[in-house]
Amino acid sequence: MGSLIEEIRRNQALWLLVFVPIVLAAEHFAPTAHTALFLLSILAIFPLAVLLSYATEGVAAKMGDATGGLLNATLGNLTELVIALTALNAGQHDLVKASIAGAIVTNTLFLLGASFLVGGLKYRMQEFNRINARFQSSLLFVATVAILIPSAVSAADSITLSEFTRKLSVALSLLLILVYCLGLLFSQKTHRELFSSPGPGEHGPSPPMSVALATLAGTTLLVALVGEIFVGSVQQAATSFGMTPAFVGFIIVALVGGAAEMASAFSGARKNRLDLTVGIALGSAAQIALFVAPALVLLSYVIGPAPMDLQFWPGAVVMMFLAAMTVVLVTSGGHSSWFVGVLLLMVYLILAMTLYLLPPQASEMRPIGTNSQATGT
Repeated sequence: MGSLIEEIRRNQALWLLVFVPIVLAAEHFAPTAHTALFLLSILAIFPLAVLLSYATEGVAAKMGDATGGLLNATLGNLTELVIALTALNAGQHDLVKASIAGAIVTNTLFLLGASFLVGGLKYRMQEFNRINARFQSSLLFVATVAILIPSAVSAADSITLSEFTRKLSVALSLLLILVYCLGLLFSQKTHRELFSSPGPGEHGPSPPMSVALATLAGTTLLVALVGEIFVGSVQQAATSFGMTPAFVGFIIVALVGGAAEMASAFSGARKNRLDLTVGIALGSAAQIALFVAPALVLLSYVIGPAPMDLQFWPGAVVMMFLAAMTVVLVTSGGHSSWFVGVLLLMVYLILAMTLYLLPPQASEMRPIGTNSQATGT
């Protein structure tokens, strides 16, 4: 515990942790002050992300970068899962699907691209395990194909939210979860040696495993609480800032929800530990596509007012597919530089600019051929 207190004393960014109780109190006493809650939640999530990065590095130092990246991706995605479950319980399927698609695009393009840029500004050339990168990008591609199919079939046959689409979504969800579990077995058990780091990187002082795990658990809970406040206020605050619903769901919610992963990934890139960075960025995207999204489809039959399917807004399908193909291309060589990061960020900015400039009517996140009554929201 002394090492954690020393880290908080040393790192000035962690002094912003004072905003965590402030935003929790503000939400209790002024729940309708959406703009203030929006800004306070951002200030609270940032130091929590830095703290989560510190704890994750401690676990990675003991368990290896591949396992540390998987653990960080899993804990980081708990925030998105809690937010999505809240929206799912309220029947807000559009928000759930937007957060899923936005998280996949943000992790593969912005998170990975910014990490390559940050690391490339310090090191002329960086290497990472291309087998791990190809493995994660292949999983992501399979998930993207599964998400594309319901929308493509519905568009071709004019089937919208029929019994067929729902049955197909359930079957695809079970297959995706199976693929994810088999992928974990392959990478963490039967072929674990293939996913080792090609270089030692820089390892600074790390906290004891018990402190790191306790910090991870406590910080993840706080991130989930603050993230729920953020999502509850972001729509009203975004309206006052002139942002479209699509931009909010894909960009703002995804960036804030992924703050914890970003802090860890950027830190890993600065220390020339790109296997940790790639494991966080691509591992998180693959986990959302292969486990979180299908799990939400299955859970919608239990906690939602109506079942959710995998039929996404057509623009979301295109963006997820482009993100998956882009990351397959740029990670195939097993090395990166700052310019590779710039290329990924340019693709992300193209998509973000498009979403920001969309007219409000065109930015409604509806699947092909559906309306508000059909979606049940």
